[in-house]
Amino acid sequence: MLLKRTALALVVGTLPALAQEPAMQARKNAEPERSAGYSSSNPGTNSMAVLDIKRKLQVGDQLSYRVIEERSDSQNLTVNDSGDVEVPLIGRVSASGKTCRQLAEQIKSELEKDYFHHATVIIGLNASGTRNRGTIYLMGPVRNQGPMEIPLEDHFTLSKAILRAGGFADFANGTKVKLVRKNEAGEPQARFYNIADILKGSSGEDPEVKPDDLIVVPEKFINF
Repeated sequence: MLLKRTALALVVGTLPALAQEPAMQARKNAEPERSAGYSSSNPGTNSMAVLDIKRKLQVGDQLSYRVIEERSDSQNLTVNDSGDVEVPLIGRVSASGKTCRQLAEQIKSELEKDYFHHATVIIGLNASGTRNRGTIYLMGPVRNQGPMEIPLEDHFTLSKAILRAGGFADFANGTKVKLVRKNEAGEPQARFYNIADILKGSSGEDPEVKPDDLIVVPEKFINF
């Protein structure tokens, strides 16, 4: 009789644990699988909250793109020379200068206008672009005259171009640097900027350069 009571107590004691196992397994199956390797360059996530918010996209970047609600594999997008990407369903979208999350939020907004009640857009950077943004030309007393490729950075200004050319040479008049740029009609137009003061830390207009800009640094007039 004592053995029967002991065995019964053991069985009753294990029932709560046995009853909990199916519930625990169901909870485990319901939880989304998480990976420590989630990042903007490997968008294996289902959350837009983890997309990159620091690096800004640039020409030549290779992106992966998918919409969770479509339940399909990711697609490859490329930031073209105009700074745009061709997005399925909605067409061309400006991408250059935006982060992955900013671009995803913009596309999400467009998709929800006509195609989805709710869209979760995942965008990641697969490979950085290596192409330049065009060429500018420098003349006058700078250390290195001639053509210069515009680097792939967010805001490459006139003062940065002078610095990249080695700075002003002797007898350069940095207070009247001429920037020649063609207008929409193809006619050259010139404006003058005081870059010498900007390089000294003063405030002033320092325009961003564009492809085919001509930068002319004049010489100082010297009276003997």
